Amino acid sequence: MNDATGMPQSAVVIGGTSEIAGALLQALVRRRLRRVVLAGRDEQALAKVAAHLQAAGAEQATVMAFDVTEVAGHAAFAGEAARALGQVDMVLVAAGILGEQSESETDPEAAARVLTTNQTGPAAAMVAFAAELRRQGHGRIVVLSSVAGIRVRQANFVYGASKAGLDGFAQGLSDSLAGSGVSVTIVRPGFVRTRMTAGMDPAPLATTAEAVAADIVRALERGSPVVWSPPAMRWIFAVLRVLPRSLWRRLPG
Repeated sequence: MNDATGMPQSAVVIGGTSEIAGALLQALVRRRLRRVVLAGRDEQALAKVAAHLQAAGAEQATVMAFDVTEVAGHAAFAGEAARALGQVDMVLVAAGILGEQSESETDPEAAARVLTTNQTGPAAAMVAFAAELRRQGHGRIVVLSSVAGIRVRQANFVYGASKAGLDGFAQGLSDSLAGSGVSVTIVRPGFVRTRMTAGMDPAPLATTAEAVAADIVRALERGSPVVWSPPAMRWIFAVLRVLPRSLWRRLPG
């Protein structure tokens, strides 16, 4: 069970090779996290993450094959992961791809791949795990959204739309779980320097996986429902949300 400071002792990570997820897990292992299930498609890469966590002090780091786009198996997987841990204090939803905008806006399959990986699959996984956490009567779902979904830009509208859908779904799920003992934390990072963004020009206020992880830990301590990382993004998007569309379209990619 999460302790008085909001720190979990057990966690399931959907998208266990995510660099933000890895940084967060390392930070949580330094606190109270001891048992982890790492889920994803690349089992070899997941095994490396598991080894790093165990070296840092985790007692259990289990790798499970999981394809977030194969939604028919999500309920069974949620049950299997819960049994492996005994109980689930935190579910971190970190699966996602950036995609190539020029391809995604012309190729239906490419667009569907981004939307399914970033929105439909994670949303289905949240439904499956929310049911498990309801049965427990406690737990927290942490969802990696993005500021790209707060107001979708022409330069990356397929990715942005996928995160907008995920963010909206997470907000609604959070409301539906009120009073159940289960909570949802939505994380909205800006540009993060990771493998996913390698080779891209950094946006203003570009940050790191470690900095995002630190912001999430502070939010868990406070019980915050939304995390902006860096925090200044909250105020920047308060302005950008109301920017006239004619000006919004002119913003650089």
